[in-house]
Amino acid sequence: MPVFWWVAAALLGAAALVFALVGERGGGLRRSTVRMARLNGWRRLLNGETLHGYVYARWPNQYVALGRALEPYLFRFRFIKRYLADTYHGKVMPTPLARRLVSVRQPIALHSMEQVVPYPLARDIILQAPVDVAAIECPCRASVPDPCLPTQVCLAVGKPFVDFTLEHHPETSRRLTTAEALALLEGEARRGHVHTAYFKESAAGRFYAICNCCKCCCGGIDAMVRWGVPMVASSGYLAEVAEDRCVGCGACAEVCPFGALTLEEGGAPRIDGERCMGCGVCAGRCAAGALALVRAPHKGLPLDVHALAGAGGEEEDEDEERQDQQEFQDF
Repeated sequence: MPVFWWVAAALLGAAALVFALVGERGGGLRRSTVRMARLNGWRRLLNGETLHGYVYARWPNQYVALGRALEPYLFRFRFIKRYLADTYHGKVMPTPLARRLVSVRQPIALHSMEQVVPYPLARDIILQAPVDVAAIECPCRASVPDPCLPTQVCLAVGKPFVDFTLEHHPETSRRLTTAEALALLEGEARRGHVHTAYFKESAAGRFYAICNCCKCCCGGIDAMVRWGVPMVASSGYLAEVAEDRCVGCGACAEVCPFGALTLEEGGAPRIDGERCMGCGVCAGRCAAGALALVRAPHKGLPLDVHALAGAGGEEEDEDEERQDQQEFQDF
């Protein structure tokens, strides 16, 4: 065996020993850790992605805090922006689609989702029914001095991510029933927060979490709005205003996480189609019912596991579309 491979094996062995003692609390590699490593595979082990994924999942608060501290320096370089956007990405979801994702009752195996999550690296969704869900403290909120409350609002979804979260973060995580997960989503929607399905290359390129993001704490939204890093993709919807119903209160512009709404002189909001991610926060805050979400094919396909699994990525049927439009206005 060449010397290089002996050195690589020694380094990997040393890293495994360190993480067994420190990351695994001195108890040897836990079952969920082994399953995470197997999920990523040997290729990702050798190129560092498995180790990266372990560090990210094991110490999320420290990981995010360090990333935010380095942002002013890292985001000066375009290639770093592009790398981050290609390997760690979120897909915005209106509340009705987020509900479906945590309540799916059938096995889901979707691959090569370029149309849904349009990045150079294809993302997969692989879920088994019933879906496991765990809530954990949001690392973005934990990294700011005065965070939005509550903080335990990030959802790990599916195995082995849920098992890893519960085993390694027993003090800050808890398993949820489907009803509890739905209630958490509803509560965050009422607070004006954005549901985002996250995919990460070091998580085997799969969907692994739903974050409920606020514009004041979320690192992903901050990277996009402040630094121009395309960390999140549109839901596939756009906000649309019915000017005859608008009372010009300005509540929608105030809560928009992406700065996509501004008030014109007459009081009606103007919607910037490029900035709008179709999150539905503005529609949920509009007391007059003047805002709604409409499908926007040029913004990509919605992340709807039922529609994607049943129709290979085709549009939802008209009944679901009408139901969604009503739900978007009933937040």
